[in-house]
Amino acid sequence: MRVALGVTGGIAAYKAAELLRTLQDRGLDIQVVMTAGARNFVTPLTFAALSGHKVITGTFGEGGKEPNVESAIEHIAVAQSIDALVIAPATANVIAKMAHGVADDFLTTLCLATKAPIIIAPAMNVNMWENAATKQNLKTLRARGVRVLDPDEGYLACGMTGSGRLTSVESIAQAVFETLNLRDDLRNETILVSAGPTEEPLDPVRYITNRSSGKMGYALAEASRRRGASVTLVSGPTRLAAPAGITVENVRTTAEMRGAMLRGLDRATMVLMAAAVVDFAPARVEAEKIKKSESGLRLELQPTPDILAEISHRRKPQHLIVGFAAETSHLLENAAVKARAKGLDMIVANDVTQEGAGFDSDTNIVTLVFPDGQVKPLEKMSKLDVANAVLDEALALRSKRVAAGGK
Repeated sequence: MRVALGVTGGIAAYKAAELLRTLQDRGLDIQVVMTAGARNFVTPLTFAALSGHKVITGTFGEGGKEPNVESAIEHIAVAQSIDALVIAPATANVIAKMAHGVADDFLTTLCLATKAPIIIAPAMNVNMWENAATKQNLKTLRARGVRVLDPDEGYLACGMTGSGRLTSVESIAQAVFETLNLRDDLRNETILVSAGPTEEPLDPVRYITNRSSGKMGYALAEASRRRGASVTLVSGPTRLAAPAGITVENVRTTAEMRGAMLRGLDRATMVLMAAAVVDFAPARVEAEKIKKSESGLRLELQPTPDILAEISHRRKPQHLIVGFAAETSHLLENAAVKARAKGLDMIVANDVTQEGAGFDSDTNIVTLVFPDGQVKPLEKMSKLDVANAVLDEALALRSKRVAAGGK
């Protein structure tokens, strides 16, 4: 999801940097738009470094560049691409412009051009806040559907005391999350996720691996963070960018993944073992490249550590453990055996021979299998939607455990 963050000219502009980080921590992509006044308090470079995007500061090009078609319609492109616009701080001046439909800079033009929900967090001198004109302008904006977050009371930068201080970053962020329907039901969970394949070396240039892309595990990590969890992702080799706001530990071999998962286990309340761990490794790793031979090559393989079984064996009362099973036949039977043998709370099973459910696909078709034999098939959906469905079931299991007197 993409959010435009409007920053206007007030001393509270520096708090917008903290707000940006808080929104990013929930996986939101932030486009910062600054007014000329805001640049007197915070530099665009600060927000560019934090957001990873160019900060928009003018309507028709900037930095001495000649206006062009791209710069002339940039406000339309941004207006159509965002899911919400939040202005923090919002000065009395920009509030007045919004109320009267004035569009004399990029931010106010964006306000008119976008159909996305708008949230404003006013910050100003107490007398300006209590002025009849400001009150009327805010009434107008509320009537148009703009969400106004009233400022807090306290000591103001001007030396006066009263209403006008920017409300807390947490309150602004929560308003954004509510507007975007981002759930916060995992805020008490610390989730440990594994993703991707592992690799077992054969010689300095070759290794054994599998076709896992890591997309399912990364979707689980992203969905968990969006719902407020603290997330650690242990990832085998993938080509995926890590979701924002999570801790990532990159590993290569099964032994490395085992070590990382066990190190994170004590802190975790939930384990989602989505990685496709290589089941066998060469019994001998050659120090030099194996040369091609007419007689062929004979390999001796040995089992790799069973990470999921060891995690289950070491589980503590707070742990809820979910496994994954990629099968090519006898899906439900194999998954049920695995769930019982490894003491899992649930296993997510998929037949990788089905179209739309195989490795590297953006979709998945899974069945949730429980140790008591209950099964819950899900229809074909995106891996992010599958991730949220898995998390919903995990929370339901947590609630049952708490109701039964556990953690």
